[in-house]
Amino acid sequence: MTSLAHFEAVAGSLKLPGKAVIDGERVPSASGKTFVNITPRNGRVLNHVAQCDAADVESAVRSARRAFEDGRWRKLHYRDKKRVLFKLAEIMEREAETLAVLESLDVGKPITNALQGDIPSAIRSLRYYAEALDKIYGEVGPEAPDRFSFAVHEPLGVIGAIVPWNFPLHMAMWKVAPALAMGNSIILKPAEQSPLTALKLGELALEAGLPPGVLNVLPGFGEEAGKALALHGDVDMIAFTGSGAVGKLLMQYSGQSNLKRVSLELGGKSPHIIFADCPDLDKAATEAAWGVFYNSGQVCTAGSRLLVQEPIADEFLARLLAVARKIVAGDPLEPATMSGAMASEEQMMTALRYIEIAKSEGGALTLGGRRVRADSGGFYVEPTIIDRVQPENTLAREEVFGPVLAVTRFKSADDAVRIANDTNYGLAAGLWTTNITLAHRAAREIRAGLVWINGWDSCDITMPFGGFKQSGFGRDRSLHALYKYSDFKSVSITL
Repeated sequence: MTSLAHFEAVAGSLKLPGKAVIDGERVPSASGKTFVNITPRNGRVLNHVAQCDAADVESAVRSARRAFEDGRWRKLHYRDKKRVLFKLAEIMEREAETLAVLESLDVGKPITNALQGDIPSAIRSLRYYAEALDKIYGEVGPEAPDRFSFAVHEPLGVIGAIVPWNFPLHMAMWKVAPALAMGNSIILKPAEQSPLTALKLGELALEAGLPPGVLNVLPGFGEEAGKALALHGDVDMIAFTGSGAVGKLLMQYSGQSNLKRVSLELGGKSPHIIFADCPDLDKAATEAAWGVFYNSGQVCTAGSRLLVQEPIADEFLARLLAVARKIVAGDPLEPATMSGAMASEEQMMTALRYIEIAKSEGGALTLGGRRVRADSGGFYVEPTIIDRVQPENTLAREEVFGPVLAVTRFKSADDAVRIANDTNYGLAAGLWTTNITLAHRAAREIRAGLVWINGWDSCDITMPFGGFKQSGFGRDRSLHALYKYSDFKSVSITL
C-alpha cells in the first residue's frame, strides 16, 4: 500500500484524455463542443471532454461499418485476434495504476478498490473472452444421406455499447471483450460522469494492434450521443447497462429505427434475507453491510432491502451496526479509505432525498442519514440504515443507488419470499440458512437472475449476469455473453 501523497502525485502527472477515438484517431467533437468533467472527490473540474453528438455518431458508425465489412478484424485468424486481445490485457496491466487513478478521480471510487478490484476484474474479463474466442462451435444437423446441414455463429456487425458510471471500465469490458471476441466492431459510449478510462481504453487498444475503426469511443450526453447511436439504422445492436427509464427509451429507439437488438442490464432492489437459522450471524452482518455500502451503494446488485426474521432481528441489527459504523467516508485517493464519494452532486442529493422520504413514511433512522466531508467540496453520504421499513414504503420499492439500507422484519419463510418478489425488479437476491430444503425452495421461488446462498455477490466472470422483470434481459459474463453478439446461420448442402 502506498500513500495519499503518492496517488496525488500520480494524479497530478497525468494527461487526462478528453478527445473521442474515431477510426484510430483521437479527435475533438465535430461541433468543437466540450463538457466539464467534475471529480466528486472535491467538486473541482478535472478536464474538458469532447461533447459528441449525432455528427460524431455518424462518423463512428461509418468507421465501424467499414472496418466490419472489409474484415480487418472480423476475418482475422483467431490466433491473431487472441494475440491482440492478450496484448491489450498486458498493456492494461502495465497501465493499471494510471487506470485506477483515472477511475478514482472520475467517480470518487476508493483507490484501493480500483487497484485491487475494478481494474484487475476488467483485465480478467478481457483475458477470459480472448481465451474463449476459438472455442465457439457450431452444430451439425441430422440429415438424409443426400444433404449436409450445419449451423455457425457469425458476428452481428456494429455494436453500440452504452455503459454506466459506477464501474466504468469493468462494465465496459463486460461488453467490449465478448463483442470483440466474436469479431464485431464496437462504438463505446461511456457515461458523461465517467469518460476517462473508456477514452484511455480506446488509446491502449490501438497500441495493442486493434485495427482502426474496430473500437471507437464517443464521450457525450445520453440525450445526444446515446440517442443518436440507438436510433442509427446501421447499428446492429445496443448493449446497455443503466437505468430502467433509459432502457425503455432504447427499446423505443430500436422500434423507430431498424429493429436493432437490445440487451438491457437495468436496476435492482435486491433482497438480502437473513433467516433465523443463519449459520454465521457475524459473517452475514459483514456481507449485508458491504453488500449495500460497497462503492457508496452505487451497485445495481446492492442488497438494499435487508429482510430479517423476527426472532433474530434485534440481535442481527446490532451486529450489522457494529460493522457499518466502521465504514467511514474518506478521500478516494487515500489507500485506507473504505468508502469514497458518490459519483455526482445529483446522485448525492438523490440519496439524501430518499432518506428524508423514508423518515417521513415512518422508517426508523438507525445510522447515518447525512452528507459528510462537505468542507472538501466533494459529494459524500455516510452509510445509512433505516429500520422498520414496510414493503409498501418508497424505500422498499425504488432504487436509491446510494448507501441507504432498508430493514424489513418478517415472520415466516413464505413471508420472506413474498416480500422479496414484491418488486418490479429481479436482478439479485441472497439468503442465509442452514436448511438445505429451504435454501433450494427459496432460491427457486425468488424471481431474480442471480441468487446467492450464505454469501453475497459470490460469483465471477464464469457465471451469467442479468435479471428478470424490469431488471432487464440478456446476459453479461460467461460464455452466454459471447452468443448475444452473434447471429446463428444455418447452411444446407445438397450432395
